[in-house]
Amino acid sequence: MKEKTHEVDFCVIGGGMAGLIAAVSAARKGIKTALIHDRPVLGGNASSEIRMWICGAHGKNNHETGILEEILLENSYRQTYPSYSVWDSILWEKAHFQENLLLLLNCSVNHVESADNRVKSVKGWQMTTETWHTITAAMFADCTGDGTIGAMAGAEYRIGREAGNEHGESIAPKRADKRTMGLSCLLQVRETDRKQEFIPPVWAYTYKSDDDLRGRDHTLTWHQNFWWLEVGGMEDSIHDTETIRDELLKIGFGIWDHIKNYGDHSADNWVLDWLGFLPGKRESRRFVGDHILTQNDIEAEGRHFNDIIAYGGWTMDDHFPEGFYREKAGTIFHPAPSPYGIPYRCLYSVNIENLFFAGRNISATHAAMSSTRVMATCSILGQAAGTAAAIAIRNETTPRRVYEKHLTELKNTLMEDDCYLPFTRRQANDLTTAAIISSSNNGKAEYIRNGFDRIIGENENAWTAKMGDSIEFIWDEPAMIEKIRIVFDSDLSRSTRNMVPNYKLDIEPFSVPEELVKHFRMQIRDNAGNWVDHVVKKNNYQRLVWVSMHIKTSGIKIIPVESWGNENVRIFAIDVY
Repeated sequence: MKEKTHEVDFCVIGGGMAGLIAAVSAARKGIKTALIHDRPVLGGNASSEIRMWICGAHGKNNHETGILEEILLENSYRQTYPSYSVWDSILWEKAHFQENLLLLLNCSVNHVESADNRVKSVKGWQMTTETWHTITAAMFADCTGDGTIGAMAGAEYRIGREAGNEHGESIAPKRADKRTMGLSCLLQVRETDRKQEFIPPVWAYTYKSDDDLRGRDHTLTWHQNFWWLEVGGMEDSIHDTETIRDELLKIGFGIWDHIKNYGDHSADNWVLDWLGFLPGKRESRRFVGDHILTQNDIEAEGRHFNDIIAYGGWTMDDHFPEGFYREKAGTIFHPAPSPYGIPYRCLYSVNIENLFFAGRNISATHAAMSSTRVMATCSILGQAAGTAAAIAIRNETTPRRVYEKHLTELKNTLMEDDCYLPFTRRQANDLTTAAIISSSNNGKAEYIRNGFDRIIGENENAWTAKMGDSIEFIWDEPAMIEKIRIVFDSDLSRSTRNMVPNYKLDIEPFSVPEELVKHFRMQIRDNAGNWVDHVVKKNNYQRLVWVSMHIKTSGIKIIPVESWGNENVRIFAIDVY
């Protein structure tokens, strides 16, 4: 057996969407980072091992951006026919090729060394290499979902449902209990061009009538992924996982047997393509931070949080702990505004000084977590945690002191990285505000520096142009320009689903949003006042684009040449540094 030791600044344990993005965001800030994950693929519930699509805030133009949007746009560009192998590879390459990031897959952390209310190191067994890895760091992030690392370090946490009178939550039960939402093993099915038989295993349950499925909809619609195949909320959602999984398999194969062999479900040509053997979890431990997000915080839209660093917008989707074994469907969609703000104080431990967390284990009540647990929300929480960790490390301080001393820097950095913070305006820098801006089409050019980088309500907050139109910045004196930040329109009302729940014969191909600018030119004004091409980008498929320059000029001009399909395009922001 081998032993290896790694010294990093920031160690993230758990490579779901929150942990992956937390690690990437910190590494991009120049912080030496490690990402440890106990599975061979990244993405957690979004990976090929579980296959839940990525959901987030409801409503027009509320789609989450930042690194998550970068990943989703990469997926839209690389895939026409959706493949989980391609999706897994996109997540893997985002970490594997990231400078400053050490990726350890198939590595299960099972020892934590802590002292004086700080995590000192973690140790994990990598089964593929028969190697023990010990990682020391200044900061740690528990993105395991189950909160395993924080629990071993002695971080305060909760499991189960609070009583309604603890926080005045109307949707909470009268008495506190240890019950949670359950686990699911999802099914994926595929339509073929001929009749297909199905022979169930002898150990599968038998459901001869629709009544046996307790009213659960099992028609083969485009969005059917059998989420209601859910049990375990009445048991221990951590320590009983193996027996819960066994029960889910018996139910899952029994459901497909029912669809194929009992009654007419228009499934003659369909086959069971995949059934997950790794359950997807909805709920287990929730850490306690300096603030516990509640139902009432959500219903107030989070407008009162000065430390807003992310947002939610999924309903408070509270699954009954009985799951499949409840007589009626297993969830209540309690209304929630979209968007609502989430404060930074929910992302670090109240008692472990150097512990962040992101994902479904943030500091929230059961009621609030029923909304914040969806993966698009978890992803932007991960980016906030990783960015905060980088600030803490650069300033040799603690997560709590980031709140006390560096909150403005944290919020501005997140917004600059295209993380939307509702109710918050991003301030343009001096070089951007000093320019005289005009456009060839007399459009609303000033919108590109108004600090709102998306459509909000009825306000477009963008310069709208046809191909060949131009927008220009002019300064009284030549200025040294190092880089340009551009935010294009990627249709933030589109579906966030990164993959499909099932495979119909006429499946709609993936594609880059038609609104995005594909080809653009950037010109500079030379000493004689002439405009000359400086940058020509011909195959852009990202929303946030940085252009490096290092040139002295009195003017720049940007000209959209081609989109991915639309006649008109929007540019939400142009910032000059």
